[in-house]
Amino acid sequence: MANKRDLKKDINYVFGDILDAVYYWELENTQKPTKESEAIIDEAFAGFDELIARVNNRSVEDTKAHFKAINSDLESKGRALIDRINKLK
Repeated sequence: MANKRDLKKDINYVFGDILDAVYYWELENTQKPTKESEAIIDEAFAGFDELIARVNNRSVEDTKAHFKAINSDLESKGRALIDRINKLK
């Protein structure tokens, strides 16, 4: 892990790309209901807020392990949301 700034950028890019994918899907599928896509958007915002709050937590003793855990959570949350986007039909 390089530093806190890079981790924040990674979080921002991952969730930004996920939101872009959902918005593109909504534009291409205007005739379909968007309850599922809105749930994905809500979950993306919640995940972003949670991970940024964890990054900003200064009361952590082992920062290296803390940031590794955040990075692995980012990967798992990102993959889960991408899988949900791919299942939208």
